[in-house]
Amino acid sequence: MRILLVDDEEEFVATLAERLSLRGITADWVTNAHDAENLVNTQHYDLAVLDVKMPKVGGRELKKILEKKQPGIKTIYLTGHGSEEDYQAGSAEAEFYLMKPININDLIRKINDALDRKAQGGGS
Repeated sequence: MRILLVDDEEEFVATLAERLSLRGITADWVTNAHDAENLVNTQHYDLAVLDVKMPKVGGRELKKILEKKQPGIKTIYLTGHGSEEDYQAGSAEAEFYLMKPININDLIRKINDALDRKAQGGGS
């Protein structure tokens, strides 16, 4: 399993990648959409963890870019803005949102859930 982490908070995303690595999950990280796009041109990722609000290109827009380059890539959104209820209303992807600050075990559960759905041919 290879994960791409994209968040404009460098210390946060670097620490998150390290914590996932300690749990046996390979995670590359970048702090912007441009660098994420460059990585998906050279690496295959099973899943991307994207910050919803980033300068220039946010997570939702970045998801569309990544899917064009790697169809079927799964996505989990992270956000420090709003609440989970804001994302649950009318969204089929609501279960793939985590509020910051995140609990690493919650993230790993979401990663496994998303990849299980991919294996079963299900949604995002």
